[in-house]
Amino acid sequence: MQEHKLVVPRTARYYTLGTPSGHIQNLWVVCHGYGQLARFFLRHFSVLDDGTTIVVAPEGLSRFYLDGFSGRVGATWMTKEDRLSEIDDQAAFLNLLLQELLQQLPAEVKVHVLGFSQGGATVCRWLASGQVPCHRLILWAASFPEDIDFEVGKAAFAHLPVEMVYGTQDEFITSEALDRKLQLMAQLGITPLVHTFEGGHTIHPELLAQLSHLS
Repeated sequence: MQEHKLVVPRTARYYTLGTPSGHIQNLWVVCHGYGQLARFFLRHFSVLDDGTTIVVAPEGLSRFYLDGFSGRVGATWMTKEDRLSEIDDQAAFLNLLLQELLQQLPAEVKVHVLGFSQGGATVCRWLASGQVPCHRLILWAASFPEDIDFEVGKAAFAHLPVEMVYGTQDEFITSEALDRKLQLMAQLGITPLVHTFEGGHTIHPELLAQLSHLS
């Protein structure tokens, strides 16, 4: 038995807050976590919709029923099956989306990339290419992926401000896991600014609003 692959066109979905104009100063690309849908995830970012900011939430290319064979649907960025192809596909999607948006915005707009949970690994792999004009990376309740090419990654993240955010009651973030991720990032020359809040595995609107003013 031989495996074959065929690249096909398909429809990718994304949602936005804000309207492109010459007044836009900041573009936020926010990637959801496992089992979420972009339109619901984007609601957490309404605090950024101030007339000078556009927020775009792309949706993972694979959807599935969260419980059984019907009912609520979620999306995922990738699984372990044919993972390299999925990584390439999601990077192609994000590159095309960013290109489409930047064509509608002032040349000096700042690009902020935020990855929540599984979306954090997604955006890290995307940015590791070194081809993304990103001004700031925020990893929210997210893990830095261990499969980043270290030589390529060092160059891509060399001058990129990186911030980590997590809730002190987040059941997915243990002190051991956090230490491991910080060590991994240190190998790439990344010393992230760390923010915490009282809460679990979620977006904290008040802290998000504070971070938006630090850009």
